[in-house]
Amino acid sequence: MQDNTAGKPLSFWLRPTNLILIVAVLSLARLVTGMNVDLVEDEAYYRLWGLYPALGYYDHPPMVAYWIWLGQALFGDTALGVRFISILSAAIGSLVLWRTAKILYDVHVAGWTVLFFNASLLIGVGSLLATPDAPSVFFWGLALWGMAELSVSKNANWWILVGIFAGLGLLSKYSVLFLGAGIILWLIWVPENRRYLLSWQLWLGGALAIAIFSPVLYWNSQHEWISFVKQFGRSVPEGYSIKYIGEFIGAVAGLLNPLVFIIAMVGAWRVIRLMLKQDNAASLLVLTVLPFLIYLFFHSLHSRVQGNWPAPMYPTLALFAGIAAAYPPANVGRWFKALAPTAVGLGVVLAGLVYVHAFAPLNTSLGRKDPTHQMRGWQQVGDEVARLAKANDIDWVATTSYGLTGQMSNALKTSGLKVYGIPERMRYAMIPDNLQNPENSDMLYVTEERRDRSQKLKSNFNQVELLETIPRENKGLFGKTAIENVRIYRLSGAKEPLKSN
Repeated sequence: MQDNTAGKPLSFWLRPTNLILIVAVLSLARLVTGMNVDLVEDEAYYRLWGLYPALGYYDHPPMVAYWIWLGQALFGDTALGVRFISILSAAIGSLVLWRTAKILYDVHVAGWTVLFFNASLLIGVGSLLATPDAPSVFFWGLALWGMAELSVSKNANWWILVGIFAGLGLLSKYSVLFLGAGIILWLIWVPENRRYLLSWQLWLGGALAIAIFSPVLYWNSQHEWISFVKQFGRSVPEGYSIKYIGEFIGAVAGLLNPLVFIIAMVGAWRVIRLMLKQDNAASLLVLTVLPFLIYLFFHSLHSRVQGNWPAPMYPTLALFAGIAAAYPPANVGRWFKALAPTAVGLGVVLAGLVYVHAFAPLNTSLGRKDPTHQMRGWQQVGDEVARLAKANDIDWVATTSYGLTGQMSNALKTSGLKVYGIPERMRYAMIPDNLQNPENSDMLYVTEERRDRSQKLKSNFNQVELLETIPRENKGLFGKTAIENVRIYRLSGAKEPLKSN
């Protein structure tokens, strides 16, 4: 790749000290926002994981639970406690990504890469949320850094650290399995890398990755392999269609930042051409994401790819964009050179608007169409549930969706009430039995109106009585509106056993 930046002074925004300041300011904004807005459904559910650390869970490996547990140990059972490590990982990951881009290319590429990474909506907004995506992005990025150090230094000892990072990534999300496939491709494709196949450090690194992941294997073996069945069952097609392909590409472009996506595609094209010539750095970037990209494309031929699934690829996509911004094609006009700073500005502004809207809604009339609606109104619902529980001398609250189980557990955490999720009991295997055994107790059943399953609960209880319907409200700068109605029932005369509907 021809270095078009040779001899050019480093611009103000790309200087390492200024980049550190930018990342610090953005991280502080995320911390302030994260501690002042309520949890979304998945976070409220994962909060329960943090309260009860285990070797595995129904949905995912356990790393997000450990991160939340650590945050709760530092800041208590609060929104900041749930989110702190996730937000911190984006800052540390930015520094690691800078190092990766710097040793593979130069400081110009490194600077743009960090700016684009933080200007992506996945990081700018997504890093606020405590989900398994945060640790999977973080440890995938660390593994990529280890391989970059290896490719430059030729020191095989880096394989040990790569194995550890890959194992921690597998403890975060099963999609990191595709990183292993990408590493194998890189080893085989680049002739100079094939010598590592005889390196004991490579095999030790692989063994460490498996050892770190082995507690998840053990947990699944003790729980009917439920987590593997749930996640890997998605890959089985029942038919094929092209209707999801555009949605998949649009989701990647949107979460990356549409302007960054354009720049990244220019960089990707250039890197792919170098990869075909067996360039080591280019091959590393392309081949480590290629198996995952192929899988996601295949999945989009028969089912929807959720927007967050490609998250581990975003550090590499940011690096593609950084290459294109630092080495713009010779024949492009001023518009392309102006695209990079515009993309960064757009990402920061959009993230800032989301922060403001999450804290104090700019528009309260969108209801459930508002992407931040899951954060709103649950404490008010919880307060009303606590009042009714006290008035009816009830200690248990039942739900029939995992998201509402999490939200009610969070809203009622100081009330002394115990929350019981009736279906999919394997989700709550980590909670001690004495906190998950309502026996024949009367209960309050809380449900969104659209998910009301009270009729089915008549097979579990002799009496199902609607006590109250209350609105879950969106309170903003210009008033408040109802998001949806929440119904509260009294369930009396539990039948044995309490079945999972």
